[in-house]
Amino acid sequence: MPLSGLASLKLALFTLGLMPGAYLLWQVNSGLLANPVEYIQRFSGTWTFNFLLLTLLVTPLRHLTEWHWLIRIRRMLGLFCFAYATVHALAFFGLDHEFDPHSVILDILKRPFITVGFVAFLLLVPLAATSNQWAIRHLGGRRWQELHRGVYAIAILATVHYFWLVKASALVWPMLYGILVVILLGWRAQKWWQKANAFRPRMAGAPIKFFPKPPQQGD
Repeated sequence: MPLSGLASLKLALFTLGLMPGAYLLWQVNSGLLANPVEYIQRFSGTWTFNFLLLTLLVTPLRHLTEWHWLIRIRRMLGLFCFAYATVHALAFFGLDHEFDPHSVILDILKRPFITVGFVAFLLLVPLAATSNQWAIRHLGGRRWQELHRGVYAIAILATVHYFWLVKASALVWPMLYGILVVILLGWRAQKWWQKANAFRPRMAGAPIKFFPKPPQQGD
């Protein structure tokens, strides 16, 4: 894709990424919400998960379509995921607990779904902080990739958080998100398995010759 087209795509994506936040602000300022705090938490949590899934979708979609330019928008999707996760966390810390550390810690320890969500957010912080060229240069490509594979653990924790959050009568959406996570992570596991098999020696099943035949004259 030409650079001008990529820049236009990034601008469009950035605009679309801001729209859920703008809608949230409009809803809160409308005064029509019965429980604004709960609405902010649910809405921001949903869009955190949405952008997490979109971020995970980039690699398989690039392989299937050979649209290699998709890798250029993955960072923006990941940063939007972190932005909405931050809103989600601030709603919990500030609106629920008025930034009282004692109250926050007690709630994290008391309710498992909050514990899991808090761990997922903590794991997301270093990924967002290193989503730049400076971090790639200073960490090195290999270490940077190993760090950012933490997004797979975050996806699993987010799924568990969502399942534990909702009531049994409303498990449809957590199940749908969970299925998408399984598909996206399962695709990666299959690729890793294929790559591992490709590195196996071709003669792995051949008998080992402990006393190989000595070379003959003229060999």
